[in-house]
Amino acid sequence: MRLRKLPTKVATRAVAATLCCSAALFNASSAVAADVAPRTSFSADPLATWQTDGIVWSLAYANGVVYAGGTFDAVRPPGAAPGKREIPRHNFAAFDAVTGALLPCAPSFTGGERTVRALKTSPDGKVLYVGGSFSHVGSTGVASAVALNTAHCSLRKDFRPAVSATVRAIDTTGDAVYLGGDFNVVDGKARNRVAALAPTGALLPFTADIDRPVRALSAVPSRHELLVGGDFDQVNGERAHALVALDSRTGASVRRYPDWLPLNSTVRTITNDGNRFYLGADGHGPGSYDGRIAGRLDDGTMAWYDNCQGATQAVLLYRGVLYSGSHAHNCSQAPGGFPERHDRQHLLAQSPENGRILHWFPDTNDGLGEPVGPRAMTMAGDILWVSGEFTKVNDKPQQSLTRFAAGPDTGAPKVPSLALSGASSGKVAVHWQASWDRDDASLTYLLYRDGKLVSRQSQSSTYWDRPWMSFTDSVPAGTRHQYRIEVTDGKNTSRKSPSLNVAVPAKATVRGAGDPWT
Repeated sequence: MRLRKLPTKVATRAVAATLCCSAALFNASSAVAADVAPRTSFSADPLATWQTDGIVWSLAYANGVVYAGGTFDAVRPPGAAPGKREIPRHNFAAFDAVTGALLPCAPSFTGGERTVRALKTSPDGKVLYVGGSFSHVGSTGVASAVALNTAHCSLRKDFRPAVSATVRAIDTTGDAVYLGGDFNVVDGKARNRVAALAPTGALLPFTADIDRPVRALSAVPSRHELLVGGDFDQVNGERAHALVALDSRTGASVRRYPDWLPLNSTVRTITNDGNRFYLGADGHGPGSYDGRIAGRLDDGTMAWYDNCQGATQAVLLYRGVLYSGSHAHNCSQAPGGFPERHDRQHLLAQSPENGRILHWFPDTNDGLGEPVGPRAMTMAGDILWVSGEFTKVNDKPQQSLTRFAAGPDTGAPKVPSLALSGASSGKVAVHWQASWDRDDASLTYLLYRDGKLVSRQSQSSTYWDRPWMSFTDSVPAGTRHQYRIEVTDGKNTSRKSPSLNVAVPAKATVRGAGDPWT
C-alpha cells in the first residue's frame, strides 16, 4: 500500500495529525503483509569495548580500524570506572575493529569548540575526512575540516579547507567530498551550510543556498543526487523543510519534501541503498515527529513511517535490517511496536520493507549531554559499533562506545517466580509470568517436580508484554512435592527458581468455579 501524499498547505499541528492517522491505517496493512520478518545479525550481548570520558558524536570504519570522534579528553579500558586507568585522547581515538583494542593513532583536535562531529572515509578506505569545530590538529592550524591518511594516521596537506563554522555531516563519492553544517563560507567563497570539494581539497562549483544548519548527508552516485537533512526551511529560495534532494554536481534542487515533517521536527540522519532512503527525525514540542521514514528514490514518495517518539539520531542498513539509535517510546502505532512506558528503548531493529520492529532489544541509558543516548553507528566488518552520550549498556556501566556481533550470545533469561494457584486431592496447579530475552522472542519453560521434568512450554514475550502461564499437575493425594522452573532461549538457560513446596490434600475440597486448576 502507498501512503497518499500529505496536503501541501497545512499547519504544523495538522501535518502531525495527518502523519499519525495515516500511520495507523498504513501500519495495520503492514502487519498483515509482514508474514516473514527479516532476521537480525547480532546478539544483544555487547562485546568488551573501550570507553571515553565524554560524548562520541561520530564513527567511521576503514581497513580494520574504527575511528571515534567527539567531545572527550580521555579513553579508558572496558570495565574501568570513570577517572580510572585513563589514557589521553583529545576528541579522536582509533580502535581495532575486531579486538576492540586501543590503537596509537591519536591526533589531537583542539581549539574552536574542541569537538569532532563528523567522520567519513573515502570509498577506497585510504582517506578519513574529519569535520567539527576545531582550529588545530596537533600543532597544525586548520579550520574545522581535514583529512587523514588511514595507512599511517597522518594529516594530509592537500585537504585543509577553511570552513567558517561547525561541520556536522560528511559524505563522500569517488569524485567529491560533501560537507554540511553551520558554515556560510568555505575557502573565502559563499557556501551556505553545504559545500563540495574535490578529494584533493579544491572547492567545487556545487552551490546551494540553505537557510539553517545541515545535519545529515547521503550521496546517491547512481542518480547524481545528494540527500540533505537538517534544521532548514528554505533551500535555493523555495520552501524545503528539513529534507531536500540536490543535484550532486550543481547543487540545484531536484526534489523537495515540504510536508513529510512538521515544522518542529528536523532530520538528523539519512542513509540509502540505491533504491530507498531512510531518515531519522528529531522533534520538540506538541505534534512533533521523532521516528524513522522510508522514501523511494525513483519518485520521491514515502514508503512508510513508524510514528515512534524519541529523537532518532542514527540509522544504518545491514543485511536486510534497518538499525537505529534513539530513545524510542510510544511506538504503539508501529507494526510490532510497544506502548508508552516509563522506560525508553535506545536501540531498535526494523524491517526496511514496512518498518516492523524486530525482536532485538539491547539498550543504553540516556546518558550525558541533551541526553538522547546513541548518536552514531557504523559497521566494521560483521561488528556493529554504536556511540553516543550513554553511560550504561544493558543496565551495566559502559560509557559512550559499545559494539555487537553475531555472538557470543551469553545472556540467559531471568528465571520467573513460581506461585501456587491451588492444590486439591490429586491436583496441583502452578502459574508464573513469562520472562523475556533481549534477542529471542520465543522462550521455553521447563517445570520440574522433585527434580523430574513434568512440563515443557514455549511462549513468545517482550519486555512490554509478558503473558501469564500455568500448569496443572496430577499427583497422589496426601503427598508433598517441590516445584522449580527454569527458562532457556535455546543457547542459555537460567538457574532454577527457588523451590515452591506444596502439600497435596488427602481429601477433595470444595473449589470455586473460577479456580485455575479446575
